[in-house]
Amino acid sequence: MTRSRARDLNVCGVTAAIAVIDGKWKTILLWLLETAPRRPGELVRRLPGLTEKVLTQTLREMEADGLVRREVHDGRPLKTVYSLTDFGRELSEALAPLSDWGHRRLEKLAQEKPARETPVGDAQAGPLSVS
Repeated sequence: MTRSRARDLNVCGVTAAIAVIDGKWKTILLWLLETAPRRPGELVRRLPGLTEKVLTQTLREMEADGLVRREVHDGRPLKTVYSLTDFGRELSEALAPLSDWGHRRLEKLAQEKPARETPVGDAQAGPLSVS
């Protein structure tokens, strides 16, 4: 989904919402920022595989969409802290039922057993005979 969809007035509401959270890191960043304001270094440490470059780009997009607030505190060294805006908290609350559904789905998948335990080609094989 393209970033332009996040601001397109002629799409359905679900599409507009998904455009804002689309991406590998946005939902987990929402989740982490929901509990407390965080510094960029902490976010990188908590999310293995997330580079500083991608974090910066993602947080800038989320800031542009009104989800996060960036605060720079004076001092040496400068201290940058990210937190959710009221709009970001509202989105996080709206995603809670979807998260619950996702957890129920994962539980269901974990409880399901495969229809067959044997590989497809072995289903027709009879018992082994020793001559």
